[in-house]
Amino acid sequence: MGRRLVPLTLDNLPDLPQRCRTCVFWELDPVSGEAAVKAGTPDLEKEAWISAVLLDWGSCGRVVYVDDVPVGYVLYAPPAYVPRSTAFPTSPVSPDAVQLITAWITPGHQGQGLGRVMVQTVAKDLLRRGFKAIEAFGDARWKEPACVLPADHLLAVGFKTVRPHPAYPRLRLELRTTLSWKEDVELALDRLLGAVQKEPALRPL
Repeated sequence: MGRRLVPLTLDNLPDLPQRCRTCVFWELDPVSGEAAVKAGTPDLEKEAWISAVLLDWGSCGRVVYVDDVPVGYVLYAPPAYVPRSTAFPTSPVSPDAVQLITAWITPGHQGQGLGRVMVQTVAKDLLRRGFKAIEAFGDARWKEPACVLPADHLLAVGFKTVRPHPAYPRLRLELRTTLSWKEDVELALDRLLGAVQKEPALRPL
């Protein structure tokens, strides 16, 4: 099977699940988000958010394809672009970090290491852009797919808790640690992404 991770753009935004294309949980503050839902315009607000972040900051996501079928995605941006983050009891995200906002993989493709590869891809992108860490709010009571990622999954792919909370801990992944993943990254890319042209190997900082 051919697998590839492609930067998220307005062109492939329709490849996200319908519920994700119309979700503005993270992109708007709670009041504005509720207003957008009532007005029936969350999809337009989502598109406007993606467009603004792409123009101001650059790439803010990846879409995962298996045999050209979208099977997952990951979204990330500096906390200044993520209004909802300030509503969490463990905020704010550290100023030297980018927020891992949310991610999703179809049930049929879970358990194949795609989540780890997505995080590694984001880490490599942010290392090149000069950031020191990724942070995320985890759901310690996660039971089903939602906008907030399960804390256990974040811990499993290398995050560490920096601000504990019974429901929404804040977790952090130091990007320097990804240098130690080099062999894992290469093996995972070979296994999961097939004959995709590899990015240049990272040099130690």
